[in-house]
Amino acid sequence: MNKYIIASLLAGMAVPCMISAQHKTKTAVVVKKKNSKVRYGIASFYANKFNGRRTANGEIFSQQKLTAASNKIPLNTWVRVTNLKNKKKVVLRVTDRMHHLNKRLIDLSRAAAKQLGYTGWGLAKVKVEILGKKKMTEQELISENEK
Repeated sequence: MNKYIIASLLAGMAVPCMISAQHKTKTAVVVKKKNSKVRYGIASFYANKFNGRRTANGEIFSQQKLTAASNKIPLNTWVRVTNLKNKKKVVLRVTDRMHHLNKRLIDLSRAAAKQLGYTGWGLAKVKVEILGKKKMTEQELISENEK
């Protein structure tokens, strides 16, 4: 009789395992959508203490350059960031990574945050369009920023 009780308990425990396995399959489909060329999320901007420090790609960080950090976008990728509140845009390059626990989409330099008009708030809802890794000339960068 004890065998039947143990078997029924084990069978009851197997059902939640199957449900959680099905749930994991559903979330895997959502993960694939993150590879699109457009992403939406929260942007912040670098603290002043990072000015002059080396970034993840080896460059020296400057608050005056149009650069960003992101854990979700590959390094050295050019992106167009749009502030969804005021529709201001800026084109910049991802040169650094954020802390691994940071859930924000992107962290901008102060110059980029100023162009987007959110330095007073600290955070902004943004749209990030991935433009690619091709090195942009100064003329291409100016024309992209005018779009």
